[in-house]
Amino acid sequence: MVQRYGLEINGGAEYHARLIAERLSQFFAIEVFTTTAYDYVTWDHYYEKQQETLNGVLVNRFQVTKPRDPQIFGQIQNTVFHEEHSLADELRWLEEEGPVVPELIYALEKREQDFAYFIFFSYRYYHSYWGIKRFAHKTILVPTAEHDQVIYLNLFKDFFSRPATIIYNSLEEKELINRISGHTAVSGDIVGIGSEIPDQFCPGETLVKLGIHGNYCLYIGRLDENKGIPALFRFFQRLLVEENIDLKLLLVGKAYVPIPEHPAIIHVGFQGNKEKFDLLQGAKFLIMPSQYESLSMVTLEAWAVGKPVLVNGRTEVLRGQCQRSNGGLWYRNYDEFREAFLLMQEDAVLRAQLGQNGRKYFYDHYAWSKIDEKYLKIIADLDSRPEKD
Repeated sequence: MVQRYGLEINGGAEYHARLIAERLSQFFAIEVFTTTAYDYVTWDHYYEKQQETLNGVLVNRFQVTKPRDPQIFGQIQNTVFHEEHSLADELRWLEEEGPVVPELIYALEKREQDFAYFIFFSYRYYHSYWGIKRFAHKTILVPTAEHDQVIYLNLFKDFFSRPATIIYNSLEEKELINRISGHTAVSGDIVGIGSEIPDQFCPGETLVKLGIHGNYCLYIGRLDENKGIPALFRFFQRLLVEENIDLKLLLVGKAYVPIPEHPAIIHVGFQGNKEKFDLLQGAKFLIMPSQYESLSMVTLEAWAVGKPVLVNGRTEVLRGQCQRSNGGLWYRNYDEFREAFLLMQEDAVLRAQLGQNGRKYFYDHYAWSKIDEKYLKIIADLDSRPEKD
């Protein structure tokens, strides 16, 4: 169960869910229950087919009954984040956030006996909140929790004690959830996610197609406030004024914030998996300025191809990933950003060593064989429970 699902979605919990569904379909009969939405802001109807097979996985889609009104949602979110409020206010926030899909929950009720387990991706949405309350004894939660204000809502105070087990993305996520729940969260394992790494790379071909010339550092992902993009633009433009910078900033992904008009800042929009990895292979390093992460998949993908990363050190997960892998540098303010960026730009030996460290870390912990083994063990442990129905 996940809020959106499609081959066009190549990031976030939705991409995570698709990769796991496709991997588990090697071992089990898998069905996906999701919405017809593509846009995560409005949840507008997009996918016409109520049922289709994608990469061998049967997908069941349900239309959202109440599209999000950004103005109303913003008002109720301001109330529950910043003002005294009730549990009823938080339930209204959950509904206004969406996607409201009661038909999905009804469908699960009708077919409950057809499935051994329900795997819910992303704790904070309608489908997970109501689905886990209804089917707690047979649910596996992949929370993709971030250190933001949502997780502190009373709505989720005892939520993490409900699932049969939890699959965490990182050590930091597990510690956060246990802290929030008063160490009453159910047991689980840190698993994360692998990635579809192409067999071959053709960065020159993709760069020519996109009209990219010269050396560059790279950002991949949504270009929005939560991903730290406005701060990245401020830091990078200031750096261009103060220092001798010979790297362009190349941006891959859909933009939700204005992009500065500057010859050193190049936005190429959404790119397919092949093009994404070609651009990673051609980059000097990846920049990940995100403010909120449960696990940065693109950081892992950079390491998979031997590229170092420069990350927002205020984000515990990103800093922790770099510390454990020794595959990148981090910054917490502009001065640290400047020094780390210049070091990455000028020191090819350092870049190579960090990239090599990151590559080893990826294949030691996030190769698909490792991910498969962990999921299979988790399911086998659930199967062996004496109280299992």
